[in-house]
Amino acid sequence: MRVVIADDAVLLREGLVRLVEENGHTVVAAVGDGPSLVSAIAEHRPDVSIVDVRMPPTHTDEGLRAAVQARSLVPGSPILVLSQYVEVSYADDLLADRRGAVGYLLKDRVSVVAEFLDALRRVAGGGTVLDPEVVGQLLVRRRRDDPLAALTPREREVLGLMAEGMTNTAIARKMVVTDGAVEKHVRNIFTKLSLHQDEEQHRRVLAVLAYLQG
Repeated sequence: MRVVIADDAVLLREGLVRLVEENGHTVVAAVGDGPSLVSAIAEHRPDVSIVDVRMPPTHTDEGLRAAVQARSLVPGSPILVLSQYVEVSYADDLLADRRGAVGYLLKDRVSVVAEFLDALRRVAGGGTVLDPEVVGQLLVRRRRDDPLAALTPREREVLGLMAEGMTNTAIARKMVVTDGAVEKHVRNIFTKLSLHQDEEQHRRVLAVLAYLQG
């Protein structure tokens, strides 16, 4: 994969560069501010970008705002946010274009390198990978008109695990059920959310976005 890394902390940025390159990928740009991130994505069209939320000059939400801007310039450009903080408003904006290829992980909760690299690959492949804490804070913003009202509690549980980036097999292990049972729940979720097969947008991504934005 060709990767852009944006983090103003030099040691962390260089550590990510080494981690990515030691695992066979290429870092095409490593930057420390929002405008440089936008420029790097526009120039290099990377397979995925790793982005911190808080960068200069105000150290509030520049990274996320830059990621949203970059995706407006390069639609669907895969973004994996890696941060110590959950910035709900711009996280919503990042998810709002319904294209998928978005991840949001909290630095303090990433404890296994292999899992981080797997999340990076899934986002590059068009998937959505979200830390449970991010999911929880996004759900606080739910609208009153809940499109998920038709789902059973079990289907909601499955959809919540899908939002965390779990595969059907991982969900089955987590819930201690068969793969077939999970597949049935997933089919029911797609049907109830009126998500028919679409070549342009993956139904699994759309179901997760409906869960987060509902």
